Amino acid sequence: MDTHDVLVVGAGLAGLQTATLLARQGHDVLLAERRPSLTGAIRTTGIFVRRTLDDFPLPVECLGPPIRRVVLYPPGLRGPVALVSERDEYRVGDMAPIYGRAAAAAADAGVRILLGTRYAGRQGQIYTLVGRGGPTRVRARFVVGADGARSRVARDLDLDRNRHLLIGAEEVYEIKRGEEPPTFHCVLDPSLAPGYLAWVVNDGRHAHVGTAGYANRFPEGLRRALERFASSAPGLDGVERPDGPDAVERRGGPIPVGGLLRRISCADGLLVGDAAGAVSPLTAGGLDPCLRLSELAAAVLHESLRSGRKEALTHFDGAALRSRFRGRLAMRWGLDKVRTPALADAAFGLLRTPPGRAAARRILFGDRSFPGTT
Repeated sequence: MDTHDVLVVGAGLAGLQTATLLARQGHDVLLAERRPSLTGAIRTTGIFVRRTLDDFPLPVECLGPPIRRVVLYPPGLRGPVALVSERDEYRVGDMAPIYGRAAAAAADAGVRILLGTRYAGRQGQIYTLVGRGGPTRVRARFVVGADGARSRVARDLDLDRNRHLLIGAEEVYEIKRGEEPPTFHCVLDPSLAPGYLAWVVNDGRHAHVGTAGYANRFPEGLRRALERFASSAPGLDGVERPDGPDAVERRGGPIPVGGLLRRISCADGLLVGDAAGAVSPLTAGGLDPCLRLSELAAAVLHESLRSGRKEALTHFDGAALRSRFRGRLAMRWGLDKVRTPALADAAFGLLRTPPGRAAARRILFGDRSFPGTT
């Protein structure tokens, strides 16, 4: 039976980042990912905010043009509010090569990566993994759950699990550069995105067209809502949607919006990324908090492995970090209550006021990051 310092389950950015940082500090890390390839079944939109771009060494050649302009729309798309930042605020990543480079960096650091391998449970410090050759068992001092919003690791460690989930769907396709500057379009319409937003990101290279909301509130289902939105979505004037089964990439999956979970660690391991609820409950942007929480997780695990003191994991405390989410959780509650187009129109009126525009700018262009590692 192979023995490792840490078993990481899930090779999204959170799992890859945690595994790489631990391996660079000399620890023996095994990473198991159920997908046979990291370039398929991508679920994230790939939007990186300025704070991430400033603080993490992302491959520039895998990033789209900078976006400074955000346009917010009410139902019916009349009277939108346009906000323009003085700085580059967003860039959309080409996620397949970004995952590939992150995996290569992990392997170079010494991480052993098992693709097409499913995590199937634990007994103490013995973990069962199922790959193409059948089940195998490995021993690990700690396990990291980076296995998504419905984390099996969280259940097996008896940690908190995400209860507040949206479902989202998105289409991505290449486009020709138009005259409009790169723009992030957001539509507040509960008939298309119940409890959340529909969006178009047009950065002049790709169009991302998507919607998300509570599964039980889509009157005709999520896919039908996406079709309706895509037929008249803003920001696509003059853009032709390509034909052919391979011309449009379809993404989708659950999005946790309950804020960071309170119990995200125990003596045997911890959670990162979506498994820990490390997603903004208001904007659902998850790449920045997932990378930052992974840094903190790697630091805590390194200290525990170095010192032999499992209690070091108590510093990875979701309840303490959760306070950073209070404001956005309150706004999340308010967005959840906007359940009719008429109410959305009324709420949107607040955005047209100076205080409303200022609040929107703070949310969309603010300098705060979560969570800090100091």
